[in-house]
Amino acid sequence: MSANFLATMAAASRARMQSALATCARAEMERRAFASPAPPSLMLSSRGFDIIAETKLRSPAVGALRAAADEDIAARVQAYAAAGAAAVSVLTEPSRFDGSLQHLGQAAAALVSTRVPTMRKDFLVDPYQVMEARVAGAGGVLVILRMDARRDNEALMDAAGALDLFVLLEAFDEADLDLAGELAEGIGGPVTGIAVPVLVGLNCRDLVTLQVVPGRLEGLAPRLPQGIPGVAESGLDDAQDAARIAAAGYQLALVGSALMKHAAPGALLAAMLASGRGACARGRSHG
Repeated sequence: MSANFLATMAAASRARMQSALATCARAEMERRAFASPAPPSLMLSSRGFDIIAETKLRSPAVGALRAAADEDIAARVQAYAAAGAAAVSVLTEPSRFDGSLQHLGQAAAALVSTRVPTMRKDFLVDPYQVMEARVAGAGGVLVILRMDARRDNEALMDAAGALDLFVLLEAFDEADLDLAGELAEGIGGPVTGIAVPVLVGLNCRDLVTLQVVPGRLEGLAPRLPQGIPGVAESGLDDAQDAARIAAAGYQLALVGSALMKHAAPGALLAAMLASGRGACARGRSHG
């Protein structure tokens, strides 16, 4: 895998945005975004651990996960919500993940009655793409911190804030976590029952090999910004993994490939939630 994976994805994202601009001008996309119904807010459980469940057809690290012809996105995300997912992440990147904005729209429409928000997961490079997410019904967006310069990340966050979308800031190392803390400063930490505007995620996947780096999640947990919910990303396969990262101090996990490959994804999600929340309860009792 090329060391320039993110650069390649950023260039492809900019090309997609330019094509979209030729169809819908920036001013019109902004008008549509602000005219769209308010999205559901991200709400966290008082039990100390939540899961963002992901739907994607392909992963560069794993390969094909589901055939598009066989996948019922609406049924999947409804099963995630019924099992207790706090949010549903939807891949919209087409070239390496077989995603689309149509998938995001299908998921958001299927979840309207549940009030579980969807999150656009993509390689976003411009506020225009944040507006696209809102038009498709998203309640949140992913911002990969090392994709762009700090001012570009701030512009993405500003656009999300203006549209009432939550932001998952994705980090890969200590420097990213420090930047996430600076960008999130003053936005406000989590309070049970209150909408959460920003999360900080740590991805334990190596960007060159795309393999999971053992121990990264636990090793960097102490560097998570204080007062901001931390999200463990990648390499989480079962209930034991959920308990492990909950014990390390993460308040959420983002789980994708394991759910996509499982015959009963709702059951796996429920088991991971129970295990993570059990670890939190044990931690409180020992504290």
